[in-house]
Amino acid sequence: MQRRSFLSCAAAACAVLAFSHVDPAAAAGDGTKGEGAYRLSGPFAHENLAIYLVHGAAGGGPVPLTLQEALEAGSFKVYETSDVNELTVQNLGERPVFVQSGDIVKGGRQDRVLTVSLILPPKSNLVSIGAFCVEQGRWAARGKERSDSFSSAAEALPSRAAKLAIKAPKSSAGISRAGDVSSRQQKVWEGVSEMQGKLEKSLGASVAAPESPSSLQLALEHEKLQQSRVAYYDALHGVGLREPDVVGYVFAINGKVNSADVYPSNGLFLKMWPKLLKASAAEAISEGEGDRKAAPPSLPLVTGFLQTAERGRARRDKLTRHVELETREGAEAFFFESRSAGGDWVHRNYLAK
Repeated sequence: MQRRSFLSCAAAACAVLAFSHVDPAAAAGDGTKGEGAYRLSGPFAHENLAIYLVHGAAGGGPVPLTLQEALEAGSFKVYETSDVNELTVQNLGERPVFVQSGDIVKGGRQDRVLTVSLILPPKSNLVSIGAFCVEQGRWAARGKERSDSFSSAAEALPSRAAKLAIKAPKSSAGISRAGDVSSRQQKVWEGVSEMQGKLEKSLGASVAAPESPSSLQLALEHEKLQQSRVAYYDALHGVGLREPDVVGYVFAINGKVNSADVYPSNGLFLKMWPKLLKASAAEAISEGEGDRKAAPPSLPLVTGFLQTAERGRARRDKLTRHVELETREGAEAFFFESRSAGGDWVHRNYLAK
C-alpha cells in the first residue's frame, strides 16, 4: 500500500463526508438544542499517523487563552496541594482561560495530568481540579522548579490507555469499585510506563530522564523524540490551518481510529492544534512496532466511530460547580462532552475503547 502524504492528499482534493452531530442535551430529551452539522475531510497521512479534520459552524465571541498561554503570561496559577489527585487553579487575568482534560502540568512535587476540561472566567477564585500523577517517586522540588506550583503545560497526554484510565466509567475501564481514584492512578502509571517502554523500542534509546526516570513530561522532552516528532509536525501541521471552519480533528494510528477532539470555535482549535498534533505524533512514534503499512480508515468508518459513540448509553456528572460532564458509551468508543455552569459546551472528546 502506498501511503498518502499531506502533499499528495491535498493535490487529490481529499474526500469529504457530512454527518449530523447528535447533541447530548437533545438526545437526553430536555429540548435545549437540536442536531448540528459536521463534515469530515481526509485522510491526511504521514508514516503511521492519519489525520481527519472536523468542519463545522464556529461559535462567535472572544477566544479564551489556553492554559499554556496563561501560564506563560503569569496570569494563571496552578497550585500544589497535599493531595496527589487534586490541584487548585486560579485565573488572575482579564481574559477567560481554557483548560483541557489531558493537559500535563510540569513542576510541583510531581508532574500531573489534569482530568477536567473547563473555561475559567477572569479574576476567578481558587478552584479545585482533579489530577493524576504522571511521575512516580518524587515528592519534592525538582532542580530549580518550585514545589508549590507548576510552571508550564506545553504537553498533552499522548496515551489512549491513560486517557481511558482517567475518564472511562468504572465498569468499562477495569476500575475497581473500591478505591476508584487509587485504581485509576495505578492504571495511569501503567500507561505511562508502557508509553516509555514503547518509545524506547521505537527510538532505539531510553527516554527516561536521569533527574526523574518515571516522569512522562521529561520523557516527552527527550531530544530524540523531539527530533522524530518534527517530521510528523512539518508534514501535518499545515493541514489544520487550511480552512476557517475546522473545529476539531480525529486521528488514527496504524490503521485504527484512536480518538478525536472538537471545540466550539476554529479559534480555539487553532490554539490547541500544535499541542494536539505533538501528542498524536508521540503516540504514533510509540506505536512504531505495529502495522505501519495499514491503510488509513475510510471516512465512513471514522464517521461511524464518532456517531456510534454519541448514541451510546448516557450519564451526567457534575464534576465541579463550574463543569458538568456528559458521558456516552458506545460499543467501540466513548463520547465525553464538558459543559460550563451556564450550559454551553466547551470541549468534546471521543476515545476508542
